[in-house]
Amino acid sequence: MSRFPETCAVIAALLCSGSAMAQTYGLGRAALPEEIAAWDHDIRPDGTGLPVGSGDALTGEPIFAEKCAACHGDFAEGIGNWPKLAGGAKTLDHDDPLKTVGSYWPYVSTAVDYVKRSMPFGDAGTLSDDEVYALVAYILYSNFLIEDDFVLSNDTVDQVEMPNANGFFMDDRVAVEHALWVGEPCMTGCKDTVAVTMRARVLDVTPDQVAPTPEVATNADAAEDAAPTPDPAVIAEGEKLFRKCKACHQLGEGAKNRVGPVLTGIVGQPAGAVDGFKYSKPMIDAASDGLVWTEDQLAAFLANPRKFLKGTKMSFAGLKSEADIAALAAYLNSVD
Repeated sequence: MSRFPETCAVIAALLCSGSAMAQTYGLGRAALPEEIAAWDHDIRPDGTGLPVGSGDALTGEPIFAEKCAACHGDFAEGIGNWPKLAGGAKTLDHDDPLKTVGSYWPYVSTAVDYVKRSMPFGDAGTLSDDEVYALVAYILYSNFLIEDDFVLSNDTVDQVEMPNANGFFMDDRVAVEHALWVGEPCMTGCKDTVAVTMRARVLDVTPDQVAPTPEVATNADAAEDAAPTPDPAVIAEGEKLFRKCKACHQLGEGAKNRVGPVLTGIVGQPAGAVDGFKYSKPMIDAASDGLVWTEDQLAAFLANPRKFLKGTKMSFAGLKSEADIAALAAYLNSVD
């Protein structure tokens, strides 16, 4: 936040030089005003750029429970390593301060900007402006900053005074620290080779450097080939849908339990069988009754988890499209 003036200066310099660079290298074209408008949704601390809309905490509570509570808890108290959004008052001078919207965030307008731009995790940009205001109102209410009937809107944002509004200062690192980090880079004693030592398999961002080994066809392979082959396009669609699940679930090599259990090999697996995960009592009871995640059972659960298993900890509302459910199931079934 304190770097804002310098950041703006750099961006302004780049924008001013943009046309010259395009002319020099002959790349691209000038963006149309409507293209800039579609991209430029920033909201400034003074409220410039706020969308027109409104919402209160009572409206925001069920939205928060559906879209946010899986990570941030029903009362914005956080779950596991996912951040707390409430609490932490008067802790900023502690050795281990708790930075939440209530204790640390200086402006409500930028909270609106962040929620509108980035939330919910894995499905950013899907909230209506009224939902954004309602969610921020619920978070403010959870921090005891507004009453539950206060209507937060583009006209009332400036009526909420954040406790840490005056807690920031202008960035002085250019004058104080920059000189300490300027110098010729060290280019001696470098390694002769570079090797990938870890892979972000879940995110699929590390390129595979090992060429696949040609397999020798066997009778078993022939029998397998005879089985229906999943449509790669459907699996790819399922992988996109899985972004909604990544906040709570991992799968594949190196996957770990998070808010939800590891989903590797979930299709055909008995319910409640992932080692080390603390299941809800309803899930434990269902597992004792012999629930197995067949394709049909998994589809029913994905369509409406709470209806399928009353009392489940999974707050996800479910997928409404049968095609989406089939695609997500196909993707889950494709990852060993």
